[in-house]
Amino acid sequence: MSAPERIPPRSVTPDVAAADLLVLGELTVRGRIRDASNAALYCTVTHEGLEAACVYKPVAGERPLWDFPDGDLARREVAAYEVSEATGWGLVPPTVLRDGPYGEGMCQLWIETVPQTDLLALVEDEEPGPGWKAVAFAEVGEGRTALLVHADDERLRRLAVLDAVINNADRKGGHLLPSAEERLYGIDHGVTFHAENKLRTLLWGWAGDPLTGEALAVLDALRQALTVDGPLAVRLGPLITPAELDATRARVEALLTAGKHPAPSGEWPAIPWPPV
Repeated sequence: MSAPERIPPRSVTPDVAAADLLVLGELTVRGRIRDASNAALYCTVTHEGLEAACVYKPVAGERPLWDFPDGDLARREVAAYEVSEATGWGLVPPTVLRDGPYGEGMCQLWIETVPQTDLLALVEDEEPGPGWKAVAFAEVGEGRTALLVHADDERLRRLAVLDAVINNADRKGGHLLPSAEERLYGIDHGVTFHAENKLRTLLWGWAGDPLTGEALAVLDALRQALTVDGPLAVRLGPLITPAELDATRARVEALLTAGKHPAPSGEWPAIPWPPV
């Protein structure tokens, strides 16, 4: 009697019980992502006929940082996902904390990117063209400079608001993943939620501009969710320190009071390096 034909597992998208699959599924390492600054493993996760690709970053593979405590970058990645979900914008792929082959770590759904018009560019002009926002002038060699610009894109603008809330110290171009159905995801949120102002990003194009009505409504909802017994505060409690949670509340309140996108503070490098 021949063996029964193997039924291929159904694929999973970010909108189909992905977080449950990441928590419950069997994690199998397939390879290493070599351009990552910390240990990042490409894996598959399988559970009850569902299968998806994911990234697993074990705490044991984190490189020490002078300004972030050892062993907590994975939790910050999960915390960024929780805040993203609370906004309703879905800007961070499903991300969980779980045990894996190399111990506890962050596990995040793999996002397949699609070709599209660039979100970032260097231009020779003094001012950005239509549909673009200026970031800063950059040296491009041989004494020449070019203007770094990003697209005037609603998805990027939402991400800029999220980054201001989570105090993202490393929003690079390579952390922007355009996917199917015109969705855009941000990844690599290990250096976030610091109690001191460390916002460092390529998305300064709206600095000083009024926040949209949508953003103000989302921030007001975050303020309610971050109250002491609020649902988001409860979820963030095991992931970041009490001081960092208080600082997150303060950033939300400051954004609502100012009603504007933040500008560089001058106390911290405003642009990540390298920028991609």
